[in-house]
Amino acid sequence: MIELRNVTKDYPMGELVYHALRGISVSVREHEFAAITGPSGSGKSTLLHILGALHRPTSGEAVFDGDNLATMSREALAKIRNEKIGFIFQQFFLLPRATALANVELPLAYAGVPRKKRTEIAKACLDRVGLADHAHHRPTQLSGGQSQRVAIARGLANSPRLILGDEPTGNLDSHTTQEIMALFHSLHAEGRTVVLVTHEQEIAQVTKREIVLRDGLIAEDTTNGTS
Repeated sequence: MIELRNVTKDYPMGELVYHALRGISVSVREHEFAAITGPSGSGKSTLLHILGALHRPTSGEAVFDGDNLATMSREALAKIRNEKIGFIFQQFFLLPRATALANVELPLAYAGVPRKKRTEIAKACLDRVGLADHAHHRPTQLSGGQSQRVAIARGLANSPRLILGDEPTGNLDSHTTQEIMALFHSLHAEGRTVVLVTHEQEIAQVTKREIVLRDGLIAEDTTNGTS
């Protein structure tokens, strides 16, 4: 599905350059459930952003379904993100004045889906995450766990094959974390590819694969016996 070949990512910082990724070669296969772990500053989120076509690599190749993301236009990258990838972030990034339903409809609106159809899809996605009764609530009326479920529903709106989560349980209590992880497991069981960045070893241990980064390089890449 995705293959990175000797990928680097540099960020200029004044007169200095921060080397976030220093030569990463890794593949993510269809239907995998993987965790990316490592200490702060190891390059976890940068790697996820490369996998999700949010950032181009500074050098190397990032190949998604045969297309080299490093050489694609912004428009082509946006099309891949909108059609094939669902993103879930720690901060939720919900529109504060919009209802849960309107937040889930957003990527469908960008994709040009007619209003009636996108409302139907958004309602089905909210039902999928157990929030059918909260469609007209705004983020300020939702708990952290409910907000994350809305974010997941939004990530599912365009029926993505790949779901990427950047610390999706980082702001949640242990009980809600278990509920959200159960949801990720069910999405994986439906055939979706799921990759999560996490600093929580308990999360990594219940995925099928753990990719450990240190100093912008892959230190370990192991298959877990559970999940």
